[in-house]
Amino acid sequence: MIEMNEILRNLAKSFPKRYAKLNHDRVGLMTGKKPGKVQKIFLSLDMDWETLPMVEKFKPDVIITHHPFIYGTRARVLKYDESKRELVERVDKLGIPVYSYHTNFDTGKGGMNDALTKALGLKNVYTPVKDMMMRIGELESPKQAEEFAKFAKTVFNVDYALLINSGAKMIKKVGIIGGGGSRGWRLAKEEGCDIYISGDAPHHVRRDIVNAKFNYLDMPHEIEKIFMPTMKEILLSFDPTLEIMTVDHEKLPKVIQ
Repeated sequence: MIEMNEILRNLAKSFPKRYAKLNHDRVGLMTGKKPGKVQKIFLSLDMDWETLPMVEKFKPDVIITHHPFIYGTRARVLKYDESKRELVERVDKLGIPVYSYHTNFDTGKGGMNDALTKALGLKNVYTPVKDMMMRIGELESPKQAEEFAKFAKTVFNVDYALLINSGAKMIKKVGIIGGGGSRGWRLAKEEGCDIYISGDAPHHVRRDIVNAKFNYLDMPHEIEKIFMPTMKEILLSFDPTLEIMTVDHEKLPKVIQ
C-alpha cells in the first residue's frame, strides 16, 4: 500500500494543477475525501453510469479519470445536470473519491501527448513555446498523406479518421494534440508541420484548413484511451504492488456508409 499523499505529490511533479489549460477545467479531487493508504485504483477516461457497476464490484480506494468527473463548478453542474447529480450522489454514498487529471496530464512531460507521439514513433519531438500542450515530431521516413492517415488509424486502434488532404503530398513533420484541439492547426502550420492531428473539428475550422492548403487528420476523441496504460505505468512506478483496474468502455459511434 501507498499513501495517497505520496501519489499526489509524485503526480504533481509532472502534472501540476497550474498546467490545466482552461479556466473552467477543474482538475484534482472531484468528489469525496482524500483517502489515507491506497491499494486498489480504478482508471478510466470518464466516470459515468457505465463504469459505476464496475466500480461497485471492484471496490477501489480511489478512482482516477482523465476527463473531469464534474466539468465546471460543482454547484452549477449539479444544479442543471440531473443525471450527473444523481451519479455524484451514488458515488458519494460509496465513499470512493474521484480524482481527474485532464489538460494538466495533456500538457505535462510523460503525459497524454507524449504518449501519442511515442505511439506514432515520432522522432525529434519538441513542445512549441506558444502551446505547451502540443507536441511536434518527425516520422522515421515520409509517408503519403492517405498512407499516414491509415497508419495513424491503425496505431490508435480506431475505426475511422477524417482526412483533409489539402497540403503537402508527403508527410514528415507531424503536430498533435489529443482530444479536441483542432484550433491548434494554425500553430502547427506555422511550425512547418506537414499535417496536424487532433479531433472534434467544427465545420468552419475544417474550411479554414482547406483554404489554407494544409493537411489535417481529425481523429476520434477516444484516442485518449492511451491515458489508461500510460497512467497505470506511472502509478506502478510509485508502487509496483498496486492493484489497478483499467477500463476502456467508450465505444465509437457506428459509421453508416
